[in-house]
This record gives sequence, C-alpha cells and structure tokens, in this order.
Amino acid sequence: MPLKLEMFSDFICPFCYIGFEVVRKLKPEFDFELEWKGFQIHPEWPAEGMPAAQWRGGMDAETRKAIWTRIVGMGEAAGIAMKPPETYANSRLALEAAEFAKSTDRAEAFEERIYRAYFSEGLNIGQIGVIKELAADAGIDAAAMSEAIESGRYQATLKETAAAAHQRGVSGVPTFFAGEFPMVGAQSEDVMRMLLKRASERFGAAK
Repeated sequence: MPLKLEMFSDFICPFCYIGFEVVRKLKPEFDFELEWKGFQIHPEWPAEGMPAAQWRGGMDAETRKAIWTRIVGMGEAAGIAMKPPETYANSRLALEAAEFAKSTDRAEAFEERIYRAYFSEGLNIGQIGVIKELAADAGIDAAAMSEAIESGRYQATLKETAAAAHQRGVSGVPTFFAGEFPMVGAQSEDVMRMLLKRASERFGAAK
C-alpha cells in the first residue's frame, strides 16, 4: 500500500513550488501518493492582485533582491527556473481550480502548470482567463472547471482544509505529513529523502 504524503501548500508560495518539485523528483525511489492540499496564506490580497513592491513596502530593494537570489538558487537546485513575480496574485481561484483538478487524472500536471505559470512565466493566476488556459494546457476541461469555480462548489472544501490544517498545527506552507511525520518548509532533496525513507520503513512503502 503506497505511503500517503500530504502537502499543505499555496500556489503563491515559492518554497511550495520548490518543495513540490523536490517531492516529484523522489517518486522513482519511493512508493507514495502525493495529496496536495490547498491552504491560502494571503486571502486579504486583492482579487486582481497587486504590484510586488506594494507587499511589505518598507523592505528595501537590496533586501528583496537578496531574498529572491536565495530562492532562485534553491529553485535551480530543484531543477526549476524561477523569477520574482511582478504581480502578487490572490490564489483563491487557483486553489479552487486545483480542487476541481483532483476529480480528474491530471491534478499533478495542473498543479505543476500553475506553479510554473506564476513563478517562471509571470502570469497572474488570480485571473479566471489565465486559469482556464492553464487547465487546457494540463489536459483538463477548462469550461467545466470554470463552471465549477463560478458555482462556488469548492469554497467550503478550502475552509475545511484550512480548519483541519490548524487542528494539526499547520501555521505555514509548505507543511508535509508523511504518515505521522511532519516536515515544515522547502527541504533539500537529501532531507526529503530521509523523511520519506523514515516513513517508508515505518509503513512499508519503500520500493
């Protein structure tokens, strides 16, 4: 029986993108199923998004540059090209879309496409038109996804996920649970391998 690896994550978190890719790289080594759980970290951001410089406006340009230099380096180590978004997006629509994607066999492909669009291509994933294009790219029925989002079908699901996350002590993303073992933050390939190895030995999921 595969190990269940839960990942509480938000599409606007660069460390979540890095963690997502690190986990995907380790799939050939372990028998696990990745269960991605949307956890919105900035619901207060405007629906249309906002200029990146507006967030934490007191932060100087050099500090921002240093932070993103570190993030880009972490991304390169994970095998992904990243750049700082010029527009910080509200992730609600993307998270609802990801819930719809779970009803298909293209969920992981869609999640990867959303991350890449935001952190590599500079797209505003808070726009339904962008979401629909990315759904089509991932092989998902964009019209059906859009209809589901507009109906509000997944709003309660996201609230329930957030409540469950808080009950389990999740306060930031990404947070992973491999069996009963938690891991917070984007980890190196070696550290994540150690977590999966430990959990696999406990639950018998190693390949």
